[in-house]
Amino acid sequence: MNTARRATIIAGALVIVSMIGGVFSVVPAIEEPHYLALISAHESQIIIGAASQFIMIPAYVGFALYLYPTLGMANEALSLGFLGFRMIAAAFHLTGVILLPLFLVLGQEFTQAGAVGASHLGALGELLRTVRDLVNHVALIISLSLGDLLLFAILYRWRFVPRWLSVWGILGAGLAVSASFLVLFRVTGVVTPLYLAMNAPLALQSLVLAVWLIIRGFDTKALTAGAEQRGVGGAARQRRG
Repeated sequence: MNTARRATIIAGALVIVSMIGGVFSVVPAIEEPHYLALISAHESQIIIGAASQFIMIPAYVGFALYLYPTLGMANEALSLGFLGFRMIAAAFHLTGVILLPLFLVLGQEFTQAGAVGASHLGALGELLRTVRDLVNHVALIISLSLGDLLLFAILYRWRFVPRWLSVWGILGAGLAVSASFLVLFRVTGVVTPLYLAMNAPLALQSLVLAVWLIIRGFDTKALTAGAEQRGVGGAARQRRG
C-alpha cells in the first residue's frame, strides 16, 4: 500500500471519528429551558461533551493534513486555504471545549444562590449558552464549510472522487453556511427541524465521502496525466530552445 492510499484511508477514518465525537459532544441538558437547575445532576454529560469535542480537534485537522500532499499537487493555494480554515475551526472547537466547564461552575453557583442571585445567574447562563451556540453553530460551521468548499473545488476539478460527490458537498456546504446565518440572525435555533435539515445533506455527504476514501481512495489519473503532459511540454520547449 503506497503512502497516498494509506493517507486517504486514515483521512476517511478520521471523518468517522469526528462524526462520532460530534454525536457525543451534544449536551441535551444545556438545551432545556431552565438548564442551570439541571446541570449538577447531569455533570457527566458536560464532561463527556467536552472530551468528545476535544477529540474532534485532531480529527478535523488530521483529515486536512493527511490529504494535503495530494491536494497540494493539484492546487497549492486552495489546499493551503482548506488547511487554514481547518486550523481556524480547530481554534473554535477548543473554545467550545473551554466553555463547557463554565456551565458546571454556573450550575453549582445557581443551586446555592438565593432568589436574587439565581436571577442574575440565569441571565448570565443564557448569555453563556448564546455564546456557545455562536461558537459551535456559527463561527465553527462557517469556517469548516468555507474550507470544505475549497476542498470540493479541488476534488471536482481533478476528479479525485466522482463529480456528483463533489457537487453534493458544495451544495451541502452552502446549506450549512446558510443555516448558520439563520442562527446568527435568530431566524431559527440550533435544535430545530429547519437547522438540522439544512445541515443533514453535508453530514450525510461527509459519511459517504469517508467510506469512499477508505474503500476507493483518490483517483489521481487526471493529476498524473496533467503532470506528464507538463513534462512532455517542458521537454519539447527545451528541444526547441
